[in-house]
Amino acid sequence: MEQLLILVFVLGYLGIVFEHNVKINKTAFALFTGSLIWAIYAFINPDHAFIESELSEHLSEISSILFFLMGAMTIVELVDTFHGFDIITDRIKSKNLQTLLWIVSLITFFLSAALDNLTTTIVMITLLRKLIHDRENRMFLVGMVVIAANAGGAFSPIGDVTTTMLWIGGQVSTFAIIKELFLPSLVCLLIPLFVISLSLKGKTIEGAKKTEENHGTSFEKNLIFFLGIGGLLFVPVFKTFTHLPPYMGILFVLSILWIVSELLSAKKKPEHQKRYSIYNALSKLDITTILFFLGILLAVAGLQSADLLNQAATWLSQKFENQTVIVTLIGLLSSVVDNVPLVAGAMGMYSLETFPMDHSFWELLAYCAGTGGSCLIIGSAAGVAAMGMEKLDFFWYVKKISWLALIGYFSGIAVFILLN
Repeated sequence: MEQLLILVFVLGYLGIVFEHNVKINKTAFALFTGSLIWAIYAFINPDHAFIESELSEHLSEISSILFFLMGAMTIVELVDTFHGFDIITDRIKSKNLQTLLWIVSLITFFLSAALDNLTTTIVMITLLRKLIHDRENRMFLVGMVVIAANAGGAFSPIGDVTTTMLWIGGQVSTFAIIKELFLPSLVCLLIPLFVISLSLKGKTIEGAKKTEENHGTSFEKNLIFFLGIGGLLFVPVFKTFTHLPPYMGILFVLSILWIVSELLSAKKKPEHQKRYSIYNALSKLDITTILFFLGILLAVAGLQSADLLNQAATWLSQKFENQTVIVTLIGLLSSVVDNVPLVAGAMGMYSLETFPMDHSFWELLAYCAGTGGSCLIIGSAAGVAAMGMEKLDFFWYVKKISWLALIGYFSGIAVFILLN
């Protein structure tokens, strides 16, 4: 059974990787892989009640991610509908691609720590579409956005789901994780940023052309922008005070923005009302990206329920005695499979008696699980979102970005070891 499940996952993964060669959308492969893994697991395991319970539990977690993704994407699209991002793009005057790369990457890094890496990626890719017309140049910046978002999320308790898991579980504390991981995370970004900026020296960009006439007022644009971005920043605060999952906060913010946008669009001329309505923003949502998430997460959940990921973590512990090596390999493994079950497995294997709160093991685990996913485009929520939104080719990312992410990843680990 185990070999068959692994084979299906590998073949599905290859289908996603070779999307452009086989001319079949990667979402189809992701959904096929996820559903087939569960079908095989259900066929072999006679306890159907247990299977249904496991699937329901995983679907609850997956749906919370999908609802969060849909809410965040709708908010970003609504802000864009009212031309709210012009507030930022109008202030970025530089046409130098190298300068723009540094500005975008550093904004992404710090914004990811305040929001989270997934939401930040959605916001920054939307901004890049408005800043850069040429797709080839934009792809380099999108690749760096993925690295910057994951690096920025790793050192913040609310920036990446795995760091949040360790924070809630009591393995790390807020001040300690920021203090210990800020510099390694920053180095993880700066090294690849410096290398790639050398290849872009002297290059200039052509700004993206505005295709829609703005019939909104300056007040409307500012109101929707600050409500949208302020609302996204409010989500972690909502979670802290209510202890509800993040998707409840994002839906709360979306509802407020929906009400305000309806009131604003009602005052417009009939021919402009549809353009500024929430329905226009909803129509722009990329459903294939959301279904791609669903398929990938279902596939990984199936492997987790079959105990394959936990077995992999146990095997690593038995094979390697050095904890730094184990955590480093877990980080690299998270570029292939979801980092959440890998970290959950590590949390289950090692108790707080073995490694107390703020032990270097937990801190390095937070860094590696958060940044290791950048090594492959499919290895993190930020990467999957970028892949879906910008239709990034897997091999283009491997050729142009993966080696930079690896350099940054190991550089950050080296800094962490030196600091400790």
